[in-house]
Amino acid sequence: MEEKEKPRISRLTAILTQLQSKRIITAKHLAEKHNVSLRTIYRDIRTLEKSGVPIVTEEGKGYSIMEGYHLPPVVFTEDEANALITLEQLAIKNKDLSFVENASSAIEKIKAILRYSQKGNADLLSDRIYFSGNNNQEKTSNNLMQIQSAITQYNVLTIDYHSSENNHTVRDIEPFALYSIHGNFLLIGFCRLRNDFRHFRIDFIKNIISKADTFRPHNMTIKAYFEKYVKNQ
Repeated sequence: MEEKEKPRISRLTAILTQLQSKRIITAKHLAEKHNVSLRTIYRDIRTLEKSGVPIVTEEGKGYSIMEGYHLPPVVFTEDEANALITLEQLAIKNKDLSFVENASSAIEKIKAILRYSQKGNADLLSDRIYFSGNNNQEKTSNNLMQIQSAITQYNVLTIDYHSSENNHTVRDIEPFALYSIHGNFLLIGFCRLRNDFRHFRIDFIKNIISKADTFRPHNMTIKAYFEKYVKNQ
């Protein structure tokens, strides 16, 4: 194999991984990511198509892989495998039981495709990493995964919320985003009771119902939210 072919093969492999991990991706994003021209990306896409990868082109939007098509298992480097183990230990310290269970299950499936030589190292590293903080037995919520689903599906949530002052309200929320601070997850959403954006600690939500009705996405970004609602507090 000629030396000059290696960068392109690495780029094609990376493009495949990126197509697999995103619903749709633009040629401009790929060109900037790999520091090549748009013309080079167009040529790479044609190469992948000729090799049998069913790439769907959406005019004016970008590329995606045909639904149902599965790429071969990803091969992890040693450093990537180590990062995975670290993420697993961080996930275990999370306070939301639904997140811990699903994250641990997903990471176990990913670890299953590690090379045999990496498996032993992964087990060793798991025994040598410790993060202080939340005790694994002190799970304070079980709603994170349901909220994540509502964010992506634009489902209205009805929450039974008990604030830190122990004020009890039932609200319909249009969920917008999640962020974590001091080990606690906060839900940002448009509160129909207050007719404005609010944030809610997930461990203060005592009950949550995903409603059948949906809402239109808000013309809001995380940056805009913090600029308007958090920065000057």
